Amino acid sequence: MTVTLDDIRAAAALIEGAVVRTPSVYSDALSQALGVDIVLKLENLQATGSFKTRGALVKLQSISKAEARSGVIAMSAGNHAQGVAYHAQKLGIRATIVMPRNTPFGKVEHTEKLGARVMLKGESMAEATRFAKELAEKEKLNFVHPYDDDRIIAGQGTIALEMLADDPDLDTLVVPIGGGGLISGIAVAARALKPGVRIFGVEAELYPSMHRALRGLKFAGGGQTLADGIAVKTPGRRTRAIVKRLVEKVLLVGEPDLENAVQMMVAVENLVAEGAGAAPLAALVRHRKQIPGRRVGLVISGGNIDRRLLATILMRSLVREGRVARFRVEIQDTPGTLAKVGRLIGEKDGNIIEIDHHRLFYDVPVKMAELDVVVETRNAAHVSEIVTHLTEGGFPTRLLSSTALENAD
Repeated sequence: MTVTLDDIRAAAALIEGAVVRTPSVYSDALSQALGVDIVLKLENLQATGSFKTRGALVKLQSISKAEARSGVIAMSAGNHAQGVAYHAQKLGIRATIVMPRNTPFGKVEHTEKLGARVMLKGESMAEATRFAKELAEKEKLNFVHPYDDDRIIAGQGTIALEMLADDPDLDTLVVPIGGGGLISGIAVAARALKPGVRIFGVEAELYPSMHRALRGLKFAGGGQTLADGIAVKTPGRRTRAIVKRLVEKVLLVGEPDLENAVQMMVAVENLVAEGAGAAPLAALVRHRKQIPGRRVGLVISGGNIDRRLLATILMRSLVREGRVARFRVEIQDTPGTLAKVGRLIGEKDGNIIEIDHHRLFYDVPVKMAELDVVVETRNAAHVSEIVTHLTEGGFPTRLLSSTALENAD
């Protein structure tokens, strides 16, 4: 079977009313910042927090009654798992989800709450996949592949139908790539409806699987990426052929690019996007000259990010902007000294958040000590003012772990 525009239109009719028709939102702030009209397709607003719910429903609706009675199985570390579990529960189908052992507990818990039997097997997606396929054969379960399946591809392609219906003037689409199901469906629909539309894919530099596969190269990479939703080592066979035919270029983004894009989505748009979901924005920021569109649609594919990780990203961005700084201050270990340091910081309108007082395990004279002080500040220039004021007040001070002073000039 080859996925066509008619297949995607049929998928759209199938999922209507059961899947959120997410909005396409024009971003004035991002458009001004990047010099191009930017429209965000907010798949992070789906019930499961990800576009995966579309393809999962199309696939589950296609199986026979006998297959439904047997149950389905999928391997996933997050979004595909929740999409399959969510619709399987609504359709009365028994679902088994195999996840790697290192899957964050929150994702395991969310999938279990949707009624699925969750099994933690293997140290990687490859190992989890092997186990899932073996179990499918043993228990006669129907395997639901996360991307290399025509019905999955057709379901994901419904996003393009909605984007071009809402905004026919879009001339460029930027889409995350993991295994390739999302961009394949979007490319088929978009290029059929508007042949001149330009489509760019985005992968994490640590997982350039499609980028390398299109060049006939074996996968090389791996490691911890913020974009775990697209951390795929082997792209689909079907999806690879579609991407090669319809996608203009696959762009790579690094971890700093992804981190910056996640915090931009929060700071500029008040929207939460996971690393994979923010990848199109990361690509547009880094590769603006390679994406020459006039009106660009970014597919924000999901918003399922760990809250602790999101908090860390936001705090790190405040440090980079010079709005939170950490100083090391040399002091005499005598009564009243701490109060003097606090007074000097207050005189420059710094707000002390945290103080660590170190007397032991440091290479300082016994009558001296060091303070590590975390201070809320206005900007990088303000940080520099406080450091200077403390030093001139008799307390030698240096900035720890920040690029704020470099940006002050």
